[in-house]
Order: sequence, then C-alpha cells, then structure tokens
Amino acid sequence: MKGLVSAAVAAVLVLFAAGFAAIWFSPSVQDAMLRRVVAANMTFNEAVLDPEALHVVLCGTGSPMPDPDRAQSCAIVYAGEHVFVVDAGLGGWDRLAAFGLPVGNLSGVLLTHFHSDHISGLPDIALNSWASGRREPLALYGPPGVETVAAGFDLAYSLDDGYRIAHHGPDFFAADGANYRPIKVDVPDRETGVVFFDEAGVKITAFRVSHEPVEPAYGFRIDYKGRSVVFSGDTKQDHNLAVFGEGADVMIHEALAAHMVDLLGEGLAARGDRRSKVMYDIQNYHATPVEAAATANEAGAKLLVYTHIVPRLPNALAERVFLRGVSDVRKRGMMIGYDGLYLRLPAGSEKIETIDLR
Repeated sequence: MKGLVSAAVAAVLVLFAAGFAAIWFSPSVQDAMLRRVVAANMTFNEAVLDPEALHVVLCGTGSPMPDPDRAQSCAIVYAGEHVFVVDAGLGGWDRLAAFGLPVGNLSGVLLTHFHSDHISGLPDIALNSWASGRREPLALYGPPGVETVAAGFDLAYSLDDGYRIAHHGPDFFAADGANYRPIKVDVPDRETGVVFFDEAGVKITAFRVSHEPVEPAYGFRIDYKGRSVVFSGDTKQDHNLAVFGEGADVMIHEALAAHMVDLLGEGLAARGDRRSKVMYDIQNYHATPVEAAATANEAGAKLLVYTHIVPRLPNALAERVFLRGVSDVRKRGMMIGYDGLYLRLPAGSEKIETIDLR
C-alpha cells in the first residue's frame, strides 16, 4: 500500500514539474497565459454607461494623510451622455483604471477647491482621457482661481505634451486635447446656488460651504432624471449643505473624527513632532461623522456616504471608533465610503444600489 501511495505522489510531482517546466521555459506557453490575463483585464465597465440611471463611483476617499487603502479625493459621475470627475486627488486615476471605468468621453472635472489632495491627480486624468480619445481641452469647473490651476498645469506639462504629440502623431494625440479649459464658477454669496451646467437632462449646481481660510469652497449637486447626488467638498458642518442638498438621494460628505485625530496629535506632540499642530488645526474646518449625519438628516438625504476619511481606518475597530455617536443621530441610511463603491440610482425609482468594484 505504501508503495502505491509513494508511486502516486511521485507521479503527481512529475506532472507538476513538467507543467512548471512548460511554463518556465516555453515562451509560447508564457505568451498564451499573458494573453489570457490581458484579455481578462482589458474590459470596460459598461454598466456605468446605461443612460437610464445616475451612476456614481468613488475613486478616492482618502485625505492628505498617507493611506494605502484610499486614494485622495476623487469621484466620477455618469449621467447619460455626460461624464464628470468630482475632484482629482493623487491616485484617483489608478482607481479609475483598476475598476475599468471609461473616461474617453469625459465632459469635465468639477473642483470644489484647490487644496493639493483635490487637484494633484489632474495630470493623470488629463493624460489618460486624452489617450482614450478626448480631442478638446479638458474643462475644469471651479471657484475663482481655477485659471491659475489650469495655467500652472499647462505650463508644467507643456514639454511632456509636446513629446507625446511628436511621438504618436497629432492624429492620435490631438494638440487641443493637451490643454485645460478653465471655467470659473462664480457663486456670489451663501444664499445663492448657481446652475452652471444644464445639458441633456444633467443639471449641476454649485453652492458655498465653509472651509476657511479656503475661500470660496464649493459643494456640488448633480441632478439627472429625477435622481440626485450632493458632494460636500471639504467643509465644517454647514447648513448650506442641508439647504442645497434637500431631498437628495445621496449625500457624499467628508468626515474627520476629532476624537481620533486628538490622539494622533497627542502622540506626535509626545515625541516632539511639530506636525502635532496640524492635527489640532485641521479640526476647525472639517465636519465630524456625527455632524455630517445631522446635516444629512436636516437635508432629508436618503443615503449618507462618508468620504475624505480622517484619520486612516485600518480595521473594523477603527471604523467603530470613527462612527462613535453616529447611531445616536442617524440610525440607518449611512455608510463609510471606500475606493470602488459604485452607487447606481435607476431613473423612475427610489432605489439606491451599492456595488463593490474592488
């Protein structure tokens, strides 16, 4: 019996060794395997192009703090023939690519304000939407100052753009597609919401939020086929979000857990790290999870999604601490956002589908 078992084991090992050798030493087998991998990873997520729904995907739910699980601020919205990125922090494009999200018909980028973690990923999104077929300058909608941001990126990447056009040819990389087109959105006061885009059933409204000394900072509301999503941008608790987010299906609201950030500040101070000051300073221009929940309640938003998560939440215990006190304010209809959260809002319905693209 032992002899039979040993023979069987030996046969399996021989087969394994033969298979390994075929892969390791055979270029044709290697190429065949790689073709399968490429084919499996080259498909687009066409579900987001369904014109009978409003589609929102979070491509960055982090902050300036390093977080291996979260890119910086980024979301993408598909509404019929229009596609908008909302803020473009570092790493956002990597997530868009990983989730197979199409960007060739990108209509523009909506910038809530100009902190680095909301604009640092712009060049990657610009380059890849250009390579995917965009032939017109990339529209950047934002507060006064958007012209400076556009001009700065245009200048910084002018040599790179020239290299790519020369290498691949102007038929592939249209020269105009290398540029940014800044579109300044003026919101004169806190009481006014400005509709700055209204085409093909897509209406986008900008309104002021409180992120001083950043002035002005905007939130955005996007309406399409009776469905709506509101983005807070960066803000402390602000009644304006409830006013302009009234009745929204989804409110995507930034959140900083002050009780956790206090502990970070204490730890940094204990070792003499001057960045402890930052931990204390940032608390006065961000909303806590409890405050965001109260705002969502005031607005009557159906679903509250936390984003711009501060601090990092590496495990379930950290998430529980982050949400401390929220259930006292809002019992249901809230979740911690993550990179790859896809929200599908079908037209003619109140349904909100949550899909994990990770």
